[in-house]
Parts: sequence; structure tokens; C-alpha cells
Amino acid sequence: MIDKAAIQELKLQGGAQVGAYLKKLSDINSITLVLENLGELPVDFEGDFLDNYAIHSHEKVRFWAIKNIAKLKQGAYLNKFIVWLKQETATQVKREIVAAIGRLKTEKAQDILLETLLEKDAKLVCQAIRGLLYFKSNPDILERLQALINHPNETVRTVIYKEFSQKKPKAANSQAHSHVYDGLKNLVINADVLEVLPHLPDESVHLTFTSPPYYNARDYSIYESYEAYLNFLSKVFAHTHRITKEGRFLIVNTSPIIIPRVSRAHSSKRYAIPFDLHPLLVAQGWEFIDDIIWLKPEYAVKSRVQSFDNNRKPLSYKPNTVTEYLMVYRKQTNKLLDWNLKHYEPSITQDSLIANEYESNNVWSIEPEYDKIHPAVFPEDLCERVIRYYSFKNDLVFDPFAGSGTVGKVAKLLHRYFLLAEQEENYCQYMRQKIKPQPKEGVETRFVSLGEFLKK
Repeated sequence: MIDKAAIQELKLQGGAQVGAYLKKLSDINSITLVLENLGELPVDFEGDFLDNYAIHSHEKVRFWAIKNIAKLKQGAYLNKFIVWLKQETATQVKREIVAAIGRLKTEKAQDILLETLLEKDAKLVCQAIRGLLYFKSNPDILERLQALINHPNETVRTVIYKEFSQKKPKAANSQAHSHVYDGLKNLVINADVLEVLPHLPDESVHLTFTSPPYYNARDYSIYESYEAYLNFLSKVFAHTHRITKEGRFLIVNTSPIIIPRVSRAHSSKRYAIPFDLHPLLVAQGWEFIDDIIWLKPEYAVKSRVQSFDNNRKPLSYKPNTVTEYLMVYRKQTNKLLDWNLKHYEPSITQDSLIANEYESNNVWSIEPEYDKIHPAVFPEDLCERVIRYYSFKNDLVFDPFAGSGTVGKVAKLLHRYFLLAEQEENYCQYMRQKIKPQPKEGVETRFVSLGEFLKK
């Protein structure tokens, strides 16, 4: 079989030679290999032989033929592209044809591109948008494009929003992306988080990692109703969205919770907290990125399967719940991740690289930890992974439900700053022992009441 180097050498001999070679091939993989590896084509490349492969019976062959024809950027191909588009059934090939039409940058292509805006396939529509943006100085084209802000598909709406949204000028006193306010560094505030959040500056936090109190599962987490509980969390994370820097992350550790039955005449109730919370977060402007499963050993969880194990009756099966969710969200932005990276000094980026082993999949097997003071503590290993994977050194890590302060302890060990809110005074007292000063610590850990915080 011909290799890539031989294909490049054949290409230099001209399109006629490539066409003659392809005529000798009957194997689809061999034909595809040649078409896929032609690479950049010379200006004078004779590509007429590609026409037959653009209508080949095999989808992959058609795809690579169109891709190569598009490199020629010859306006004479427009009518052929239109015919091929109307005949094509494979969506991947259709997208490539529309992309090829857009690259021609000719006014004659406007009608077919506008027609393509009516397609159901969002990727086809987005390709047509790319082609039409070249003509956005035309008022009619501009109007058609801007109207797509109401398109039913979210991807299309996002593309239009990015292209036409007004960019807000930065406020004169806005801080650099990597900046951390001195007053928030290594700070523990003993107060209700909803009383703290309104007083935190916009875009002051790089990463939030937290485990909200579970609905009516502990003495410190009693709510009048499940709706009231979700409303409370919604308020907390709406404020958190405001204080999070553009494009940075929120990781929420939750799991469904069981409320025991009130008597034998009633059933227990299971609440799907992560799934009920998710649409609220998305509506606030958090973009869902990943779900990470925290897997615990079965011996570490309360048994639910014992009754079924005894009677084996259908309908009574209830498995032991050995997982919790780490739901990963990013504050919505039009900017790519690289934009965040560019705001750091190269030395900080280098020092923040993930050394040694890392978790390659979304199931993390981590032993839970137990504590005499707090009934539901974060394992330090869990905190370490999240903080290392989703922040840089010297970033500010926030936990609105700090509990025993594990997030703060681990953040400090990893050379990040932390900001914690915790309303239970006994937990704050416990944190004083847990978050111990580090040798040569640059910023002292401070514990303050709400009143003390507001005075500063």
C-alpha cells in the first residue's frame, strides 16, 4: 500500500498522475488514504479527476474528494457544489459541501447559503453562517443572520451571539484575571453564606468547590420544603456566578438523598438533588462541562439492599448507593480556555502543571473520611484533585459551605488562597486547629464574624 511520503511525491507530479494512480485502485481504504493525505494543493493543480469521486458510492470517498476540491477555491465549482448538495444524503458530506461553498466567497453563493439556514442540522446551519458572515456588510444578509439569535438550536444561537453581541468595555477599576483581593486571601467568615455573598466583589473568585448541605438530612440543614431548599441553593449559586471570574469553574458535590418514612404506613422519599439543581444552574449562566463520579467502597455506605437480600421480591430492589456526583460547570463565556491561560505568568503556568499521575476517567475511587466533629467531611484526596485540575497557583478557591474546612486546608497546601463561609461556630473553631499555619506563610489565615468582615 502506498505511504504518505509516496502520495506527496505523486502529488508533485500533477493532478493527472494522481488521477491515473487512483483509477488503478478498487479498495476503498486505499482510495481514501490517497485522498486524505494529499494535503495542500498547488495553485495549478489539475483536480478534474476529483469530480468522479465527489459522487462515489462510498461516503468517506465523497467526503475527502469534496475536501480536496474545496482547496482549489475555483468559482466554477459552485454549480457542481449546489448539485452535489441537493443529491447528497450523508450529513457529514453535506456539511463539507456547504463549507466549500462558503470558502468560494462569491455573491453567487448567497442564495444557496441562505437556503441552507433553513436546514434542521445545526452544523449545516453553522457552516452556512460562516460563509454568509463574509457578506454581513449587506443589510439583507445581516438581518437574516441576526434573526438567528432566536433559532431553536442552542449551538446556532451561541454562534450568532458570539458574532454580534456587544462587548462590554472593562470598568476602569476592573482587576486582572489572575488578581486576588488581599482582603479575601485565606479568610474564614463565620456567617450565613447568603449574608456574605452580596458583599463579595464581582469576578473575585477563580474556583468554587463545595458540597451543599443535604436536604433535611442533618440538624444543620433543615428546610421548610424541598422547593425552599432548591431556592436557597439557587440564590447561593447565582451570587457565586457573579463573583466568579469569566470562564472559570464551579464544582458541586451532591448526590440523591433519602428522607426516611415517617411511619410504616408511608414510604421513604428519595430526592434527586443533582438533577433538580442542574437546570437551575444552567439557567443562571453556568455551562455544564462534566459529571465526575465519586465511587466509595460498599462497606463505607449504609446498606439499602438488606431487605431485598432477605426476600428477593420483585419491585423491592434498592441498591446500595456507593456514588456521589461532582458536577462540573464553567461560567459561560465566548472565550476559549486558552484565553484564561494567557493571563498568567509563564512561571505560574509551569508551576501549576499536573505532575506525576492523574485521573484519566470520570470515575474516582476515593475512600471517604470520617470525623468526630463534622458528619460529612471532604476527603483530602478529592479536594486535591479538584483544586489541582481546575485552578492555578495563587488562585482564590471558594467554598460557600466550608464545614470542617478541608477545601481551605488543601488549597493552602497547594499554594492557593482560600475563602470560606461557614455559619456553624463550632465548625469554625474546629477549622482553627485544622488549617494550621504553614512555614514561611505569606498570608495569615484569618477568622472573622460577618460584622468584622463588613467593617474592612
